[in-house]
Amino acid sequence: MVKRLISANASEMLGMTAEELKQSIRASEGRTVMSENVATRESFVGDITNAEIARAFGADLILLNGVDVLHPDILGLEDREENFVEQLHRLVGRPIGVNLEPVDSQASMAEDRLEIAEGRQANLKTIKEIERLGLDYVCLTGNPGTGVTNRQIEKTIMVTKEVFSGLIIAGKMHGAGVSEPVADLEAIKGFIEAGADIILVPAVGTVPGFDDAELKAVVKLVHSEGGLVLSAIGTSQESSDEDTIKEIAIRNKICGVDIQHIGDAGFGGVAPVENIFALSKALRGIRHTASLMARSIAR
Repeated sequence: MVKRLISANASEMLGMTAEELKQSIRASEGRTVMSENVATRESFVGDITNAEIARAFGADLILLNGVDVLHPDILGLEDREENFVEQLHRLVGRPIGVNLEPVDSQASMAEDRLEIAEGRQANLKTIKEIERLGLDYVCLTGNPGTGVTNRQIEKTIMVTKEVFSGLIIAGKMHGAGVSEPVADLEAIKGFIEAGADIILVPAVGTVPGFDDAELKAVVKLVHSEGGLVLSAIGTSQESSDEDTIKEIAIRNKICGVDIQHIGDAGFGGVAPVENIFALSKALRGIRHTASLMARSIAR
């Protein structure tokens, strides 16, 4: 057995296998916080990374957005030649993941398509590269307008499962510019069967029409198959007031999700630090929040 994530030291977190990390999150009973940040943008503070900022205010898991893994450039890291994952592990002491986008060239778009670099797309080349870099997890999802479809996500999960040893997160936090349901039970079944470990869905209160009943149905399905559920605040509401963040946190915890994500739409590409803190405190109270904020990464 493993120690639950909310009680683990940095050395214990970074020493976990993918399956151990998954169990550690499950054992934390809905009290795990993921902070997403735009790693290629000048950070909120400037001379340190957004990953360090997010960890300091209560994030357990760091998700990097907008990174070209074939030509990485993480603002706030001094050594651009060194493996950025190793650097962040050393600086943050937290599991590190990255978004890769399964772009579907045949997608029926609801808005103009945004073309992105090959190194941001989910393909065999980038998946092999994140394995070489040693990332702890990958999130197969889409940014606004990139044309990521559920069909392409499912295909990519199968490819990823063959070459990547970390956890696989799959799903959508918004439409990604495509005319299709964001959280579809049939699509989610396909993700699980293809090998996804964690299913990503919008947080209730972030996408119009996605309600508690629909989220509970997703949670019931995914948990019955041994998977975890990640609810995401990915519609710029991460920069709302603290009361909004707390309401979203409790509402989604009631629905049974395992991890709660807070997005990157704040100054410098990270959620306002007071909102990361508010999310953490709402999910697990001040004792566990203080423990994670104060616990040295040298432990």
